[in-house]
Amino acid sequence: MPGIDKLPIEETLEDSPQTRSLLGVFEEDATAISNYMNQLYQAMHRIYDAQNELSAATHLTSKLLKEYEKQRFPLGGDDEVMSSTLQQFSKVIDELSSCHAVLSTQLADAMMFPITQFKERDLKEILTLKEVFQIASNDHDAAIHRYSRLSKKRENDKAKYEVTEDVYTSRKKQHQTMMHYFCALNTLQYKKKIALLEPLLGYMQAQISFFKMGSENLNEQLEEFLTNIGASVQNKTGLVSSTWDRQFYFTQGGNLMSQARGDVAGGLAMDIDNCSVMAVDCEDRRYCFQITSFDGKKSSILQAESKKDHEEWICTINNISKQIYLSENPEETAARVNQSALEAVTPSPSFQQRHESLRPVGQSRPSTARTSSSGSLGSESTNLAALSLDSLVAPDTPIQFDIISPVCEDQPGQGKASGQGGRRTNPFGESGGGTKSETEDSILHQLFIVRFLGSMEVKSDNNPDVVYETMRQILAARAIHNIFRMTESHLLVTCDCLKLIDPQTQVTRLTFPLPSVVLYATHQENKRLFGFVLRTSGGRSESHLSSVCYIFESNNEGEKICDSVGLAKQIALHAELDRRASEKQKEIERVKEKQQKELSKQKQIEKDLEEQSRLIAASSRPNQASSEGQFVVLSSSQSEESDLGEEGKKRESEA
Repeated sequence: MPGIDKLPIEETLEDSPQTRSLLGVFEEDATAISNYMNQLYQAMHRIYDAQNELSAATHLTSKLLKEYEKQRFPLGGDDEVMSSTLQQFSKVIDELSSCHAVLSTQLADAMMFPITQFKERDLKEILTLKEVFQIASNDHDAAIHRYSRLSKKRENDKAKYEVTEDVYTSRKKQHQTMMHYFCALNTLQYKKKIALLEPLLGYMQAQISFFKMGSENLNEQLEEFLTNIGASVQNKTGLVSSTWDRQFYFTQGGNLMSQARGDVAGGLAMDIDNCSVMAVDCEDRRYCFQITSFDGKKSSILQAESKKDHEEWICTINNISKQIYLSENPEETAARVNQSALEAVTPSPSFQQRHESLRPVGQSRPSTARTSSSGSLGSESTNLAALSLDSLVAPDTPIQFDIISPVCEDQPGQGKASGQGGRRTNPFGESGGGTKSETEDSILHQLFIVRFLGSMEVKSDNNPDVVYETMRQILAARAIHNIFRMTESHLLVTCDCLKLIDPQTQVTRLTFPLPSVVLYATHQENKRLFGFVLRTSGGRSESHLSSVCYIFESNNEGEKICDSVGLAKQIALHAELDRRASEKQKEIERVKEKQQKELSKQKQIEKDLEEQSRLIAASSRPNQASSEGQFVVLSSSQSEESDLGEEGKKRESEA
């Protein structure tokens, strides 16, 4: 009833029908509150029980992960990397279990305690007072009924007194009980809001405290660890079971759409603008290719029906990734890109022999192969551009499209750079054995996922244009020869070297000493492409230094990788300067120490000469010294010299 917020206690003695009607409304409201609070109590109790179960299950999971290294699997060998990884997971999950236990305690104190108190104390008090009031009201009605049946003809003073006393007692009891009942119902109207909000407030505060503890435990080191694990699991598709569904795929603008059999329309599968696509081997299936989004967070593996469809899909997605479809004439733009690629690249002789049949008949390359990208500059600017490009990259330079492991073949110019090939590396930053890695002392360890596009020898290593030109030639050569397969590796950047690590076996494929990396740059438009120039001894002629440019594709992290390499070189430079300063300081200290020794030696010689001159002067006056009774005290060295002199005189006299 709107406008009425309490029962009038002053009308309890009168006990009018209006008061009883108003009491009925408050009793109905109390019953509704009781039913609702019981349901809310059950729901919150389920939350509390689930949190306790989650805490216990998390603790059990951590315990089982710790016991993994003690298990003996019949088909499993000792995998130290897996054991160390699960140990790290067990530590993290154990910390989460502690957080869940704290959350359970906070839920018990801040959520369950208030609602339990309200349910067990206030609501039960209402029920008890209702029963007592009902009994008192019934007793009062019975007393009134007996008083009403007193005989008018046969009056009995004793009976009348007893009935009157009974009416008085029952009415007094009903009045007191009714006042207590009214007070409890009025109090319930004020307490119901607090009783409803207090456990909810406690629940939210407990959750906020839990999330704060989680954010404190989830630091950058843990995020990097989880990123590395996620990348490793994503690459090791053989360890993950998957299901294959046959669907119809088509492109719409910059989107890859999919439509299952029986569907009316297709749906968005993924955004392929600025994506990367490459052929992969997956579960011993043919014609598989992987599409990775520009941020590297989403990837899909698809299988074509034939080799032709496989190559067409990869070419189409590559063109869409470069956003050729946004131009006014996409077909003409794609043809122009392919034509420029045909005119720009100089494949190796082996590729010329292997793919001679793939060249168009009318596309013979002139002697001056390289042309300027701006055709309106005239023939003179074209020749200058060709000369400048020839000064960057040597003509007829072979292109290497795959990584040759140093274990299998000693590549010229890479023998010294890959001396550490074949060594197993732990990508999680922990040592797998007792021996220390050569990069353990490095203060910088950053891991990136890269795909090798190719490498070729260059003539210059002091201009970033050489990296851009190498990118252009390698990408054009891949397009001409339909080479879509790329070798994926983990690039480890330290203060000593750059390492290419096999993500499957964790074996180091190539090692590039950081001092030999003289130039590095990312593509001006496509930030996923980056490269660096390595200066090594050897090459085509062993008498001079050669420079090789390596080109890679990353998950939109080209600038980050170049910044990491720059930071590593700065740290190495400061370390080298500190080492030289330390050596110079040590050299100065050695010179000072040497000078100090020479000075002390010179002082000792002067002291000895002075002592000898005093002895000679004393020996020239022997009679005077003996007559006066004076004695000369000789040092141990001088006494030895005098003894040697006397022995020499005796020998001369004997002779």
